[in-house]
Amino acid sequence: VQLQASGGGLVQPGGSLRLSCAASGRIFSINDMAWYRQAPGKQRELVAAITSGGSTNYADSVKGRFTISRDNAKNTVYLQMDSLKPDDTAVYYCKVRARSYFGAAAMDYWGKGTQVTVSS
Repeated sequence: VQLQASGGGLVQPGGSLRLSCAASGRIFSINDMAWYRQAPGKQRELVAAITSGGSTNYADSVKGRFTISRDNAKNTVYLQMDSLKPDDTAVYYCKVRARSYFGAAAMDYWGKGTQVTVSS
């Protein structure tokens, strides 16, 4: 399973960005999908997650500003980021838990990350 993330960039405070992460390769099923981020000198942290049934979970720091969604037909997860703040600056990583074939154990797969910089 390969993950390709896109949509990062430079944005001014208060602006918006939309991240996308598409999974490809040998995929039987995808369970949870999530976005993490890692700022310089800090540990990687969970930003938002979504189950196969559509239930969502957010870090307190992004609640009300970020929205995670998924398109199961496209094996893609999105992160709509609004009202961005300088503290949101980080490398954003997508992660999916997937099975490559029927009966396989679910495994976590990570994308390479996309840089988000919030600065005036």
